[in-house]
Amino acid sequence: MSTVVMNNVVSLDGFIADLHDDPGPLFDWYFNGDRPLDAQDMDDPAPGGLRVSQTSYDYVRPVWDSIGTMVIGRHLFDITNGWEGRPPTGDHVVVVSHRPKPDGWHPEASYHFVDDVATAIETARELAGDRVVALAAGDVGGQALALGLVDEVAMDVAPVVLGSGKRYFGSIETQHLLEDPHVVVQGDRVLHLRFRVRR
Repeated sequence: MSTVVMNNVVSLDGFIADLHDDPGPLFDWYFNGDRPLDAQDMDDPAPGGLRVSQTSYDYVRPVWDSIGTMVIGRHLFDITNGWEGRPPTGDHVVVVSHRPKPDGWHPEASYHFVDDVATAIETARELAGDRVVALAAGDVGGQALALGLVDEVAMDVAPVVLGSGKRYFGSIETQHLLEDPHVVVQGDRVLHLRFRVRR
């Protein structure tokens, strides 16, 4: 069965973007190295594409390659236009939304629209098989954690204090315990951490 991993880049004070959805310097580490890091289906890296340190590459590449399905909220789908129907990693994307897929939007794309978080995780697990379900942090991720549907929390912590913005765990209000980190990797301007959710 697949593992559900909630993940995102996050500031030291717990934000994944400012109030206008701008990650600002949180993503600087994606561009400060000399090792190209490309999403799938990008055979030829674009000039100025992702270039990370070798340490971050050695951590991120296998993580991305292990993903079978992504789960995202409608807001992320809208601001990225669903990456034009090409999942940045994995084979499928499950979108949590009370609105259907836009009419005529990339009918060939393996995107599945469901209207609640529990159904999204169940669908994503079925699609992923024994691969990882990558759950975007934020409101949808926080709801899944509150429902006990998250196995691990992965954070790429950037040395940035945003002060306000979109929270990593969304509007979650209840306490949840995680195990000690089982992955701690220090990159250049980023600390990669993974925690199992305590059951």
